[in-house]
Amino acid sequence: MFVVLVYDMGEKRVTKALKRCRKYLNWVQNSVFEGEISESNLAKLKMELDKIIVTEEDSVIIYTLRTTRYSEREIMGLRKGGQDLII
Repeated sequence: MFVVLVYDMGEKRVTKALKRCRKYLNWVQNSVFEGEISESNLAKLKMELDKIIVTEEDSVIIYTLRTTRYSEREIMGLRKGGQDLII
């Protein structure tokens, strides 16, 4: 499956979240990741992030796409990491 993961976290936890997400997904831009991931690895990533976040302060949003066949990505402005992937 293809996922887009976005997080908003306190400064102290951002680096830990960044490292965990980069293990499984491709960095796109600040706090945004995307890529193909298995269900088991997605479950692992969620468990790892759950140990990092403070639920009263932080949020993680995961968009799951079964296929990227009918999707498109448009980048406006500064291009950052991960342009090789197309949603």
